[in-house]
Amino acid sequence: MTLSHALFAVLVFPGLVFAVPMSWLMLGLERKLRARMQGRIGPPLWQPFFDLVKLLGKSPVARAASDRAILVGLPVLALGSAIGVLALLPVGSGESAFTGDLILLVARLEMPPLCLVLAGYASRSIYGEVGATREAIVGIVSNVAFLVALVAMATAAQSLHLSRIALATSWPVRASALAAILLCLPAKLRLNPFSLANAEQEILAGPLTEFDGRRLALWELAHGLEWVALAGVVTTLAMPVRTGIAIVDALGFALASLVVVAAFTLLAAATARLKLAQATRLLLRWPTLAAGVALTLALVGRYGGH
Repeated sequence: MTLSHALFAVLVFPGLVFAVPMSWLMLGLERKLRARMQGRIGPPLWQPFFDLVKLLGKSPVARAASDRAILVGLPVLALGSAIGVLALLPVGSGESAFTGDLILLVARLEMPPLCLVLAGYASRSIYGEVGATREAIVGIVSNVAFLVALVAMATAAQSLHLSRIALATSWPVRASALAAILLCLPAKLRLNPFSLANAEQEILAGPLTEFDGRRLALWELAHGLEWVALAGVVTTLAMPVRTGIAIVDALGFALASLVVVAAFTLLAAATARLKLAQATRLLLRWPTLAAGVALTLALVGRYGGH
């Protein structure tokens, strides 16, 4: 990847210019669809944009300089990590990023949840600390299956290059790995039945309870970019065919990502929040089973003939 291609991926597509409006669209679609499924009208589709503008216009509560640096730095780091994930995704037909970029993708995917956990503890709120603890537990448990699924796909493709993994993984391994990843994503996006970290009826806004004004706006934007990044990961791994026509591949990527949003919204509207013990058992059972099947198939495919 040349410098110009890297800058285009970070700043234009699938980076900032594409990802920020898409994050508002995804969050608005999630709210609208959930409202319709529950018999309500719901907010306008672009309500997340209006909320962001409103929050940016509010001055946050005064804090010590050291606290301000931490409470602003964490969401900024989460934002940058989400944009970095998008820049690595092999949306088009050409080679992208560099060999071994899967490792960087995983590291960047884990930064927003880690920043959220740190933000909960840094807020000096009991609600923030409880939410951060829940986020940490659910995140660790869901990562078991999530990472095993990615390792299975890398093993099947015999590469750590995302472009090759997306295009060369065999369908039996791909299907099992994607099942595991899809089962983990509601936990990573803090959706029902894994919305433990931000359970309003129990711990208010969880890790973000003490955030307000511009600091909260940064977290809202970071959460929207998480949607775009994780939906993009699923889309690129689930679509092993590229047309070579940039506009067609870009439209296919965007539409498939919106389908992922609709599917997770249906799941969230149809389920209730689990208790922590129930959520961890569920995440350790079915996603781990699917990821284990994927890894077994990948190892058999690679070494079975020797």
